[in-house]
Amino acid sequence: MQMKLKTRIIVGFGMSILVPLLLFSATLYGLSHTKFAQQAKNSSEVVYDISVGESANSQTQVKLIAKDVLFTATVILVFTSLSIGLWIYRSIATPLVKLKKATQNIKEGNLDFVLEVEGDDEFSELCRDFEEMRKRLKESAEEKVLLDKENKELISNISHDLKTPITAVKGYVEGIMDGVADTPEKMNRYVKTIYNKTNEMDHLINELTFYSKIDTNRIPYTFSKLNVEDYFSDCAEETGLELETRGIELVYANYVESGVQVIADGEQIRRVIHNIISNAIKYMDKPKGIIQIRVKDVGDFIQVEIEDNGKGIAAKDLTSIFDRFYRTDVSRNSSKGGSGIGLSIVKKILEDHGGKVWATSRLGIGTIMYFVLRKYQEVPMK
Repeated sequence: MQMKLKTRIIVGFGMSILVPLLLFSATLYGLSHTKFAQQAKNSSEVVYDISVGESANSQTQVKLIAKDVLFTATVILVFTSLSIGLWIYRSIATPLVKLKKATQNIKEGNLDFVLEVEGDDEFSELCRDFEEMRKRLKESAEEKVLLDKENKELISNISHDLKTPITAVKGYVEGIMDGVADTPEKMNRYVKTIYNKTNEMDHLINELTFYSKIDTNRIPYTFSKLNVEDYFSDCAEETGLELETRGIELVYANYVESGVQVIADGEQIRRVIHNIISNAIKYMDKPKGIIQIRVKDVGDFIQVEIEDNGKGIAAKDLTSIFDRFYRTDVSRNSSKGGSGIGLSIVKKILEDHGGKVWATSRLGIGTIMYFVLRKYQEVPMK
């Protein structure tokens, strides 16, 4: 069993006092025993002629015994002191050497090592705390590397996403300036295209602004009671106007009774719907695009389903599409690009609302996005 440092010092201090006392007591006992034996011998002699030689011999013996005892005491005392000092020194020096080596590694930027610790004294606890600090520093460094990589990827994606609509807007404006749009129909088509492209850029900028708030947990929520029927009907009407300009049909169906409410931030739920539909539009590959919105009552929750007839998502990608910066292999090779943060924003908003989002899909047929919001239920007063 390993002693605490405090216990080691107390034991060492006690032994350094106790051992000399014991040796001193032993020395006194030896001297007194020798003197007593000499007196007994002198009292038993019938001849009372005490010679000087015998007295000198006795004194010499006493001095020799005293020197032997003193020498032995000194040797034992030195040995005991060295043993106690080495015992305490090793308990301090060994972990300090490990700590010095570990701090040198961290100083050089190396966090790929393990500080092995044995025992349960104060220095062992210090080493364990140091090892825990190393692990957290390593995790923090790995997170920073990953974040830097994600930010670089985001900048690359955003640059691509901005370049595409800007190039299109520039081309159509040049066409108008050069007189290519020489009929009202062409002019109307050019203006609509420019409008759609500027909307894409505006949406992208809004996503970036919102993304920065996600990282700092400063999303501005304004929760209120929303009537499900009225709210989602308004959302469908707004979405339908945008889809109409793109030649995509919207089918809306509400299966929830009137009067049902949810507690939610209306602006952020609109963002959820907009991001899901924008993703569907981006990867729509059918000549006649159709997007369906269905609102259903599923017990304590309201479930919203947004279905499209686009290219679909591979099964291996379904579990990752809501991760930040994730894009499927198809979209990576697509000219449409994508920042990869739209669906991660959807997930974050719904989690903050106490809901969740998931998806099902079949390649070549389409995708259905589901999300749920908890109903508002008044608790009766007793």
